[in-house]
Amino acid sequence: MQLPAYLNRFDKKNFHHLTGLGTPILVMAALGMVILPMPSWLLDILFSFNIALSLVVLLITVYTLKPLDFGSFPAVLLVATILRLALNVASTRVVLLEGHEGPEAAGKVIEAFGSVVIGGNYAVGIVVFLILIIINFVVVTKGAGRIAEVTARFTLDAMPGKQMAIDADLNAGFITQEQAKERRTEVTSEADFYGSMDGASKFVKGDAIAGILILFINIVGGLVIGMVQHDLTFDEAVEIYTLLTIGDGLVAQIPGLLLSIGTAIVVTRQNTSQDMGEQVSAQLGQGKSLYIAAGVMFVMGVIPGMPHFVFLLFAAMIAGTAFLGNRNKINKAAELEKNEHEEKAQIKQKEDEVKELDWDDVNHVDIIGLEIGYRLIPLVDKAQGGELLSRIKGVRKKLSQEFGFLVPAVHIRDNLDLEPNSYQISLMGVNVGSAQIRHDQELAINPGQVFGQLEGIPTKDPAFGLDAVWINQNQREQAQTLGYTVVDSATVLATHLSQILTNNASQLLGHEEVQNLLDLLAKNHPKLVEGFIPDTLTLGTVVKVLQSLMNEGVAVRDMRSIVQTLVEYGPKSQDAEVLTAAVRISLRKFIIQDLVGGEQEVPVITLAPELEQMLHQSMQMAGDDGAGIEPGLAERLQKSLTDGAHQQEMSGEVPILLTSGILRSVLSKFVKYTIPGLRVISYQEIPDDKQIKIVSVIGQ
Repeated sequence: MQLPAYLNRFDKKNFHHLTGLGTPILVMAALGMVILPMPSWLLDILFSFNIALSLVVLLITVYTLKPLDFGSFPAVLLVATILRLALNVASTRVVLLEGHEGPEAAGKVIEAFGSVVIGGNYAVGIVVFLILIIINFVVVTKGAGRIAEVTARFTLDAMPGKQMAIDADLNAGFITQEQAKERRTEVTSEADFYGSMDGASKFVKGDAIAGILILFINIVGGLVIGMVQHDLTFDEAVEIYTLLTIGDGLVAQIPGLLLSIGTAIVVTRQNTSQDMGEQVSAQLGQGKSLYIAAGVMFVMGVIPGMPHFVFLLFAAMIAGTAFLGNRNKINKAAELEKNEHEEKAQIKQKEDEVKELDWDDVNHVDIIGLEIGYRLIPLVDKAQGGELLSRIKGVRKKLSQEFGFLVPAVHIRDNLDLEPNSYQISLMGVNVGSAQIRHDQELAINPGQVFGQLEGIPTKDPAFGLDAVWINQNQREQAQTLGYTVVDSATVLATHLSQILTNNASQLLGHEEVQNLLDLLAKNHPKLVEGFIPDTLTLGTVVKVLQSLMNEGVAVRDMRSIVQTLVEYGPKSQDAEVLTAAVRISLRKFIIQDLVGGEQEVPVITLAPELEQMLHQSMQMAGDDGAGIEPGLAERLQKSLTDGAHQQEMSGEVPILLTSGILRSVLSKFVKYTIPGLRVISYQEIPDDKQIKIVSVIGQ
């Protein structure tokens, strides 16, 4: 059946625009009731509407799942209170103007409450009205107001903590950005709701006080008007106006009491997804408590003189409720267990299916890896007295203190493809060192001068390449007497690992480690780090500078001086080598102290001026990577530097090559692997309080 064309215009979209007119109409009607006289039949309609509205609001508060689901309750409470007070004004006008004509002059509703509800007895009416006022004002309203005040205060105090918890869950990846936004909105809405409820409870309290005042004003005013203007006797005036006033008060106070109860229910509800009936039945329906209560009621019912039927009836009802509740719990538990078994079966079925490859199946290389043969497993087994783990921990701690950053953990695993007594050390998945050791023997290392030979298995020290012999443990004292340095196999491996990590320290320092260093520096020097990354330099450039320092044997413990220098020179140049040279100059005291300690003289090897000039020209022709040095010249330079370094080492000094700032970087790369012990510094890196002592000149 099709509607006529003129009715099709009133579709849902048109009605949607009319749904928001209810509240403005009620407010305007309340103002009209205060200003304009109202006929009695219209008052009957409005009083009935007020009672119906209060009942609807009360039932909504009972069956709402969460208090926030009825977030408009404070506004509804305000509008209902204004409507009720306006009705009081309108009904007072009618009672005082038309009350002398009889109880029916103020309308059927007021007459019914004045005659039927209280039996036409104004004394009883006053008592009932005052009792309702006391219940509403002293008990319900006062308690609800206090709860609303405390809840609002606690909600506002907990708001920052809830916001921080949401941010923490978002940063940890437990929730998405949309979920975080929803939670923040819910927290804000909760604070606004309970704050509004705190204020709305004051409306209910004021309404109860207004009811008492309106009662006495109407009675006194009615007596004066009835006796003075309408020539009624005192008894007639008291009977008529008191009954009308009590009826009017009850018509207003009963909806007020319903709204007060609704307010109390809302502010005492827990913020859970259950209506009030589910909460009460779940928490009061404890079988043990109900059976005990039924037993007490049964005992009271069989006592002589007590009302047997009533007590025994309630005992049976409570016991039946407990029985049905327990049976429902058993059924629910069985259903949950059945569902759990079904879920487990489904999960197992899914696991049995062929799993698709994902990123979890991709093996990433370890920063530091250690693979051992099966005969070396006792070294890492604490149950067999293995000390390798503690030795490696000690190595990491020592190197972390020396380098200035945390050395990554060493990932140890066995490898059946290796020889039984072999181990292999890798950095970034690349093998950088391997050797064979014997976990049940000790290594006697020849430091350069011994006084005899040892029986054992000749070998080389893995860390430094010195001559050594594998001996039994009972030969330790003999070896030490002959001048050997005796260490166990765990120490041999740990020393080799330490040497490799020291030689490759720059590879251990990545973006994460540099960011952690900057975060630690920011705790004590926040202004220094503020805006440093990325306003002054990028994190990648800072990483290159620190890696260059570590590659040249300069620790990064003094991050304050390093960052200060980078902040100063960063705006001038973004070149990592230029910045590294500037940082080295700022760390010159630290560098020289690391080389010569507290000595005033710095023994160095220098290059002849002609040789330096030749190297400058080679750099200009072929770049600054050292590839432009003529092969014959490079060979002679390497031999001369090796002899000079050996001469300084024999004198008990650290071999140092002093050159110009332009050549320092190139020569440092040139000698790093060919002459590992030789350190290259520039003239600018000599502190003012140190003296240069030239021990040899290369190129003369």
